[in-house]
Amino acid sequence: MSQSQRIESAMRRAIAVGQGKAGMAPAQLASALDYAVTPGGARIRPTILMSVAQACGDPDPALTDAAAVALELIHCASLVHDDMPCFDDADIRRGKPTIHRAYSEPLAVLTGDSLIVLAFEVLARTADVDAERAIQLVLTLSQRTGSPLGICAGQAWESEADINLSAYHQAKTGALFIAATQMGAIAAGQDPEPWEELGARIGEAFQVADDLRDALYDADALGKPVGQDDLHNRPNAVTQLGVTGAINRLKDILAGAIASIPSCPGEADLAQMVRHTAERLTPVHPTIPAQ
Repeated sequence: MSQSQRIESAMRRAIAVGQGKAGMAPAQLASALDYAVTPGGARIRPTILMSVAQACGDPDPALTDAAAVALELIHCASLVHDDMPCFDDADIRRGKPTIHRAYSEPLAVLTGDSLIVLAFEVLARTADVDAERAIQLVLTLSQRTGSPLGICAGQAWESEADINLSAYHQAKTGALFIAATQMGAIAAGQDPEPWEELGARIGEAFQVADDLRDALYDADALGKPVGQDDLHNRPNAVTQLGVTGAINRLKDILAGAIASIPSCPGEADLAQMVRHTAERLTPVHPTIPAQ
């Protein structure tokens, strides 16, 4: 079974848990849970997690699958909340109406909350596979979701008059990529600490690439609103470095990411995964020179 098939199969099982048996959960909330995670987009974070676990031997695929799904559920929850009127007030996400537009603002709050809780339930259910690793996974995902190091803190930095730019970027974008590499290592029974740098570098690359797409693409191409950084006066690599400077910065970050990969049996395959991720991240636009 391919990585993509593993991720989608595990996601379906997780959402089914959140929905319960027919009639058990409120119908609109049950529907919104599936709507929020489907279609799945690139599933970059769980793919990175699974790639790290496989590079380290992937001794317990069920644990890896659960970790990948939990991480993606948190990411999807963050998108639901980010799109709401109190934050980005976005009308579209992945080419379709956002949750608060399709269902309502109250259901968007509840959908995001339910996905977060479901993520930790998925991890808790792996305790019978390896209780110690399950606890490590819960702790790592908690730290990269909340405050001071997680995506909640990243969102909160936007409410501050003075932004710590490094902390802002690492929390808002880098946190879940760090979680991806570290949770992949944990799922495979490895020490997560050496894997933090790889996640941080991929996260930084993703932020720069997202800034480039936000500046160069239109809403139809992105499947979500563009120009959000300028609209909300957020730090942006293109604004700071220009298009060419941002592209060069992206290349440097990705080269550093490959160099930071810890020694492991699947090191070469993992380096190839990072290169492939780089190709997917880099915007294709007439103003951007060929890679």
